[in-house]
Amino acid sequence: MNDKELAGKIFEVSHLTGMFLLRSGQMSNEYFDKYLFESDPKLLAEIAGRMAEKIPQGTEIIAGLEMGGIPVATAISLKTGIPAIFVRKKAKEYGTSKFAEGMDFAGKKVCVIEDVVTTGGQIVMSANDLRKLGADIEYVLCVIERDIKGRENLKKEGLELISLFTMEELKASQA
Repeated sequence: MNDKELAGKIFEVSHLTGMFLLRSGQMSNEYFDKYLFESDPKLLAEIAGRMAEKIPQGTEIIAGLEMGGIPVATAISLKTGIPAIFVRKKAKEYGTSKFAEGMDFAGKKVCVIEDVVTTGGQIVMSANDLRKLGADIEYVLCVIERDIKGRENLKKEGLELISLFTMEELKASQA
């Protein structure tokens, strides 16, 4: 499957129209239901294969953000052999009370994995929390870059965004 075909398949499977409230608080007349492409094993495997090619050199751990980044990170981990951790929005209040589940990541080069980036707000919070716990984070890799504001906000925090597709590329795949 080439890039245009993959973009087209993601669009076909996950693009919805209507009125939707985004996590950022913005309203949109379209929505990409990421769980529709993340729950399709063949499509997720194809996405993970493409994203694996974009993992920055030297990455020791990939960090899937709750909730949509976790299946993507798991699939990439299976493709690359790079261990994954799973990052909560906040530490759980029971058991181990961990913010990030999985192996020790302190002092390691970590690439954050997300499904869709709009403003990047949750990514910034999670990356900063991981940094406080010792992670060395410079890169964020996402499936869909919804808005340039996300890239700009991440850059202000010293994070470089690498996207598989922009919203424009997904829409162009339908032409």
